[in-house]
Amino acid sequence: MIPQIKMITTRQKNTSTAVLTREIDKAQFPEISDAELQYLGSVLETKSSAIVHKLPVILFVEKVKDDQENYQQLEAARKAGSKLFSALKAIDSKTVQLQNRSKPELTYALLEGLLLSNYCFDKYKKEKSSFSIEEILLVDDSITREKIVELSNIIKAVFAARDLVNEPLSFLTAPQFSVEIEKLGEEAGFDVEVFNKQKIESLKMGGLLAVNKGSIDPPTFNILEWKPENAVNKKPVVLVGKGIVYDTGGLSLKPTANSMDYMKTDMAGAAVMVSVVYAIAKNKLPIHVIALIPATDNRPDGNAYVPGDIITMFDGTTVEVKNTDAEGRLILADALSYAKKFDPELVIDYATLTGAADIVAGPHAAVVMGNSKKNIDSIKEIGLKTYERLIEVPLWEEYAKPLKSHIADLNNLGSREAQSTVAGKFLEHFTDYDWMHIDSAGTPYFKEADQYHPAGGTGFGVRLVYHFLKEKFS
Repeated sequence: MIPQIKMITTRQKNTSTAVLTREIDKAQFPEISDAELQYLGSVLETKSSAIVHKLPVILFVEKVKDDQENYQQLEAARKAGSKLFSALKAIDSKTVQLQNRSKPELTYALLEGLLLSNYCFDKYKKEKSSFSIEEILLVDDSITREKIVELSNIIKAVFAARDLVNEPLSFLTAPQFSVEIEKLGEEAGFDVEVFNKQKIESLKMGGLLAVNKGSIDPPTFNILEWKPENAVNKKPVVLVGKGIVYDTGGLSLKPTANSMDYMKTDMAGAAVMVSVVYAIAKNKLPIHVIALIPATDNRPDGNAYVPGDIITMFDGTTVEVKNTDAEGRLILADALSYAKKFDPELVIDYATLTGAADIVAGPHAAVVMGNSKKNIDSIKEIGLKTYERLIEVPLWEEYAKPLKSHIADLNNLGSREAQSTVAGKFLEHFTDYDWMHIDSAGTPYFKEADQYHPAGGTGFGVRLVYHFLKEKFS
């Protein structure tokens, strides 16, 4: 739920209040006593935030640390928004006013953290969550109505990604995923074309078809397009998302505990890219963008593809299957080859591709690689600002050697060592344009809530890619 956000000129009485500030003095807080002011000062000597209870409302104060880098201050403000949400929930206060007596840009970050915290996925619960912030009042003329609308649409996009990741396979099959994409397209105004299995077979997308062989549900290949008349890019940006709606590992079966039991999340890359297009369209950015979403589940049925099989990809490359759990790169490769038909300016693929990326970055960042150094440097900078950070790894030619096959052009596994980079080298084979690959294995789903990231789907990556594209074409 996105609360109503209103601009006001002065703080209202008897309303829960949050203040970002550098200093603690009586002039800023006329509503509290000297003893309460002294309490605030003492708490903020060792902590970043403090709360004065004036029930049925609260005064929440976050002290800005001037010795931090700007990106750290932004993240501290987002986390303050999350702490504020918890404090409001504790007293069931559904209206809050925000005031910033520090850097103007921190208002946006505080609001962002508060809004991102106002999420709940209770679709399958008998007892629904009863708390949600309904109204936010901004005592700040540094943030415009246009910025508020933009942020609200970005938050809606993040929530859409979270919802998709949280949905189980019992609902979100590949065909149903296409239905959900079409619903988002209707709401935001972007076009959606869905290729069914017959069309995919006619295109000879051997990677997608091979992975789908063990499924009782057909695959889909989804093409999303936002092409405004005032687009500033002559050639489109193409976004590719891994849409494995459930991954058992196929015949190379995964263990259940802490692995297969979370594999409804293996379509998180697709959820991110769909939601980025949604945010761009909702905010009417003048950017021509196309998203390609290959979708299927990966199961060990009697007709499933097996280790030792040789498959022919969309571009004619033959691939020896060494492991059926290395399936994401097969469906991405078909999409990356298909992207060539659009003569793209840039292609970005996003995937929960390898456990190795989780080992490298954990839940704190994703791994990025590619052949476009300028774009990688830029998106890494955006990653600091949004705190959806990226760790760059190189694509040296030595990493391609393990992908050689004696009986086909490539094998789909390579070596255990440097697996995230080896998988990137596999994908690189299918590109001939500026390209970035983001492997986000540890960030799409949290078992426990962490600040403004809920337990479950996080939507990590939506804000990153959106702001990267907006800045690139501004």
